[in-house]
Amino acid sequence: MLSKGFEIEVYTGTAEGDIVGLSDRIVADLEGFIREPDSRNVEYTTPPSYRYERSLLDLLQPRANLRDYLKADGYTLIPGSTLPLKGSADRFWRSDPGNPYHTYIEQTYGTKVVTASVHINIGVSDPDVLMRLCRLVRVEAPLYLALSASSPFFNGDVTGYHSTRWSVFPQTPQHVPLFTSHQDFIQWTEQQLRLGTMQNVRHLWSSVRPNGDRRPYILNRLELRICDLVSHPIDLLAITALLEARLIQAMENPDLDPLVMSDLPEGSRGDTLVAQAIENEQLAAKSSLDSHLKHWQTGETIMARDWIQSLYEEVWPVAKAGGFSCFLLPIQRILREGNEAMRWKRLSEQGWSREQVIQFAIQEMNTHEQALRDEMYVA
Repeated sequence: MLSKGFEIEVYTGTAEGDIVGLSDRIVADLEGFIREPDSRNVEYTTPPSYRYERSLLDLLQPRANLRDYLKADGYTLIPGSTLPLKGSADRFWRSDPGNPYHTYIEQTYGTKVVTASVHINIGVSDPDVLMRLCRLVRVEAPLYLALSASSPFFNGDVTGYHSTRWSVFPQTPQHVPLFTSHQDFIQWTEQQLRLGTMQNVRHLWSSVRPNGDRRPYILNRLELRICDLVSHPIDLLAITALLEARLIQAMENPDLDPLVMSDLPEGSRGDTLVAQAIENEQLAAKSSLDSHLKHWQTGETIMARDWIQSLYEEVWPVAKAGGFSCFLLPIQRILREGNEAMRWKRLSEQGWSREQVIQFAIQEMNTHEQALRDEMYVA
C-alpha cells in the first residue's frame, strides 16, 4: 500500500445555503486550517497514512472540530465546488488583503478560482517513477472528475455542467506537457518561472502534478487536483482506492505508460495525448459519468462510466492483494446512482429550487458525517 493524504477545501455559510467568508476567523481560532485567497472557503490537510481506516479518522476529525466551531455562531459547512446561489460570485472576498500573491490571483482570475475541491496525494519516492505515474494519471484524470463532480450550479443558475468548477478553473500554465523525466520537469519549471507563466512553484494548476518538499527538485508524491469536493468521506476513499490500485499496477508494470502503450504516432504522441486529455476533461466536466471520452491507448470513444467499470475490474485484484478492495466497493454505487452533481440535477429537474437542493445537500452531508462518527465511536 502507498501513503495517502488529502487537501480538503470546503465552503462555510448558513443552513439556508448562503456562503459566508469566515476563514480568517477559523485560521486564527482553530489549529490545522489554512486560508484560501477568498475567505468563503477554508482548507485542511490530513497527514500521510497507509491505512484507509486511519485516513477516514483524519478526514472526519478536523471537519467535526470545524462543525462544532461554526455551530456556535449558527454556521455550517456547505457541500459542492462552486458558489451555487445568486449573488455569490459578484465579487472576491479577500481573506488576506496584504498578500501580494492573493492580489495577483484576484486580479488575474477573479472568482473563477473561488472553488472548493479535494486534492489526493499519493506517496511515490522515486522521482522518475513519479513522472511516469503522472503521465498515466494525466490521461485518466477525467475519470476521477466524472466520479466526483459536484458543481452543477453557479451564481443561481443551472450551468449545464456537472463540474462547473473544472469548466471555468484556469489551468495554468496553458500548456503542461507529459514530462519525460524528473530532469525534464525541473527544466520546464525553471523556464516557466523565468517567463512569468508561473508566479511560484505552486502556481502549476493542472489535473495532476508532481509534489514534494522542495519542488521541482525534491519530490515525493503525486497530487491529483481535478476532483470536485466529495462530501461523503467513504466515497472519497473509494475514488482514492481506485487511484492507488491503478498506481500500484503501473509501478509493477513499467510499460503501462501513455508514451509507450498508445497507438498514436510516436513523434507527436505526447502533444496529441495532452490535447486529448484536455478535451476529455472538458467533456467529463460537462457530462461526468455520461460523457463520451477518447481512450488514450486506442483512440476509440468510450462512455466514462464504462471506462471506469473496466478500470475497476482491472485493478480489483491489485486492491484485493493489498487488502483494501473493500474500500473500492462504493464505486459501484456511484456508477449506478450517479455522483452528487447528477443527483442534485435530478432534484432540480423534479422542480426543486436551487436553494432547496443545496439545503438538502447540507443536511445530507451533516447526517452522513454524524452517522460515521457515531459508528466509529461505537466501534
